[in-house]
Amino acid sequence: MKDFITAAVFNYPHEIAILKHLLKEEEIQHYFENETIADLMPMYSYANGGIKLKVHPDDLNIVKEIISKLDTGTNLKIV
Repeated sequence: MKDFITAAVFNYPHEIAILKHLLKEEEIQHYFENETIADLMPMYSYANGGIKLKVHPDDLNIVKEIISKLDTGTNLKIV
């Protein structure tokens, strides 16, 4: 996992809940850096640079596609 790159950055744990499920469904290896500290102390998320979604470079395009599908352009934002 040392070769993994940051695909996206989120501020709060609730922003990644559905995304985690979708990535597992697609069997994409990933992890969220700083997820635990954001769960324990949400306001520290900014200080730590946010919750970083880390993926293998080969999976970057499919991950970006999944994230873009979650952004519907409406006022209700899932991610």
